[in-house]
Amino acid sequence: MSLWSEDLIAVEQAVTLDGLFLQRVHRSPERVAYRHYDRGAAEWRALTWHEMARQVARWRDALAGESVAAGDRVALVLRNCPEWVIFDQAALALGLVTVPLYTDDRPESACYILQDAAVKILMVQDVIRWKRLAAALGERPYPARVVLLESSDEAYEVARRDPRVVVADAWLPAVGMGLEPRAGRPDELATIVYTSGTTGRPKGVMLSHRNILSNTHASLTVIDCYQQDVFLSFLPLSHMLERTGGYYLPMMAGACVAYARSIAQLAEDLQTIRPTALIAVPRIFERIYQRVQEQVATRGRLARSLFGLAVAVGWIAFEHGQRRRGWHPALLLWPFLRRKVAVAVLAKLGGQLRLAVSGGAPLPKDVARLFISLGLPLIQGYGLTETSPVVSVNPLHDNRPDGVGVPVRGVQVRVGDDDELLVKGPNVMLGYWNNHAASANMFDRDGWLRTGDQARIDSGHIYITGRIKDILVLSNGEKVPPADMEMAIAMDPLIEQAIVIGEGRSFLSALLVLNADLWAGLAREYALNPAATESLEDPALIRDMLKRLRDALRDFPGYAKIRRVVLSLEPWSVENGMLTPTMKVKRNEVLRYHAEQIERLYRMEA
Repeated sequence: MSLWSEDLIAVEQAVTLDGLFLQRVHRSPERVAYRHYDRGAAEWRALTWHEMARQVARWRDALAGESVAAGDRVALVLRNCPEWVIFDQAALALGLVTVPLYTDDRPESACYILQDAAVKILMVQDVIRWKRLAAALGERPYPARVVLLESSDEAYEVARRDPRVVVADAWLPAVGMGLEPRAGRPDELATIVYTSGTTGRPKGVMLSHRNILSNTHASLTVIDCYQQDVFLSFLPLSHMLERTGGYYLPMMAGACVAYARSIAQLAEDLQTIRPTALIAVPRIFERIYQRVQEQVATRGRLARSLFGLAVAVGWIAFEHGQRRRGWHPALLLWPFLRRKVAVAVLAKLGGQLRLAVSGGAPLPKDVARLFISLGLPLIQGYGLTETSPVVSVNPLHDNRPDGVGVPVRGVQVRVGDDDELLVKGPNVMLGYWNNHAASANMFDRDGWLRTGDQARIDSGHIYITGRIKDILVLSNGEKVPPADMEMAIAMDPLIEQAIVIGEGRSFLSALLVLNADLWAGLAREYALNPAATESLEDPALIRDMLKRLRDALRDFPGYAKIRRVVLSLEPWSVENGMLTPTMKVKRNEVLRYHAEQIERLYRMEA
């Protein structure tokens, strides 16, 4: 019997996402579905599909007792854990629509989403998060019911004082009625996922059961997934990359998902869980890359030379395995180098990975080359929340690290005006919730979705070459529209001009030109010499400017956090080449001018 065996559920059998869950429970009742860390018992625990079904039934019955109707929206502010899946499946079993919220989003942003989607029931991780959110909600009508997962004395006290609030332990029935298939339709709305918009407010991407199921199955035609696979989940389930790739895809394949305790404990969890599959954003691979480089730098000359040789020969071995180059004598060294160098590095990732996927943002070439050279099967993909999210993935047998792969089955792509990548397929969203104008703008007259990214297509492979939309993509995959943030920042009378930066970085920074007329007075407040350049780098002044930025961006979602700034008194002008004649900022010229200062900002990035 082979170690690896497939047990895929067809889209036609599942019909809906809750149907997918029921099919999996029927097929694999006693297989381990999820592993999670029990902080109270200080140990890892496992749940089978049958045990998950019993919990889903309890939550479904509790939700049904709140007088909800099919199509109503329910939301959750919850870190990755089995309860995330349980709540989602219980809601889907009633025909409800799930609205995921980020656990670290700003209360004001979450409040906007709850009102915009008219969320009836909200599940919250703990009392601390609910108190923050409650302060922002005030007397607003939604949500009508709040369920606290935490069952502490404080949680019960909050529930006693606020009639909206219940504690999950007391709210759930001891046993739920058995789960039965419902007559759901594949084109029903399954979820609304809010993503950054161009007005400073997030937009609700409407995805149907068919959207997500078709995309999940299409991804499995490019990436093999087996019952024996173990996924380590740590990207937020609020992100469609993790939701499709790390939740619905393993469910369709019958694989196990283990929930990491935290990003800080990820290295330890990799050693404990020893996953076979990993889905991450580039920032995770960048961090590991940096640690490897730091460790190599502390070794002796021989060890450093051996490592460099392993990377060089490993790349030749990769290219030879991909049939893009012929045999080379250096390949004779690869078995030795793999054993002496590569195995030790890959052991830091658990030593069992047969697949690692990077998505959400471009993966730096040096990072990709290092891991691939050391034998990690690392592939890059491309997608959008609006496409459920996968558009393309690199196949393992035809992996081109500088590209984002080939379109998954059923997805069509073409290059339109301005080299914009256009997409069609069953994975493309229904539109934006409560925003017909934005929905219409996302499609051309022939019904193709505009991605906003420039691309070229060569031998079936997609290569992203630029961005039409003014969007920054952080290394964690978050997409940030800087123009609206810059306008909000420039409303401060002290700030004459502003540019938000952070493309490919782990956080946002800002370049600010201060109002020269107000600078002298501000400098005196901090006992600074207004004529001295170094005064603009005063720590107390920088802290004040960061606070001003927080205040200016208070109505923006959680991603709009400026962590560092560069202050200047020299305006960007037509004369110095940083403004166009129509007074538009030449962004690239400004970045080039401030390149050294920007590099200093991110030198300590970690």
